[in-house]
Amino acid sequence: MEDKVLEKKYNVWIWILSIAIPVVVAILFSVNLHDLGYNVKPLSFLPPIYASINGLTAILLVWAVAAIKKGNKPLHERLIKICITCSVLFLAMYVAYHMTSIETKFGGEGAIRYIYFFILITHILLSIIIIPFVLVTFVRGISGAYQRHKKLARITYPMWLYVAVTGVIVYLMISPYYIH
Repeated sequence: MEDKVLEKKYNVWIWILSIAIPVVVAILFSVNLHDLGYNVKPLSFLPPIYASINGLTAILLVWAVAAIKKGNKPLHERLIKICITCSVLFLAMYVAYHMTSIETKFGGEGAIRYIYFFILITHILLSIIIIPFVLVTFVRGISGAYQRHKKLARITYPMWLYVAVTGVIVYLMISPYYIH
């Protein structure tokens, strides 16, 4: 019963964040500081860093699942907290890069172009959808609602892993077209 009370306490924040994060990111993504007259240096060094953070997140997610399968709840919880931190860091760097840099266009042609855009679109859509899944799954875990946590984690984990892995793939595919 206590777990449901704790969850209910966090539900409002989960939904606020689940709506606010994509909206704020979309707004900030459309703002370029150069267009507003600010003379800021493009943060062109960030894409390989935030792509690496996505890769690290994927590795840590797999490790977290392995830890819980071995019954190591403290390690599992620490790894998930690190994954959430990595996702927040990724998002901050991603927005900072796009606010200071010229948009990079994918230059591939033919089938690879369709593959790239399929991966990119599914990555973006799932990165929005995953927010409430991660937050609700996390709250269920820390509140002790382990059965409900486990049930939702079976959906959250593959989606989050897909977002992390495809983030790296998108970077690798577009990186030859970056202007430095």
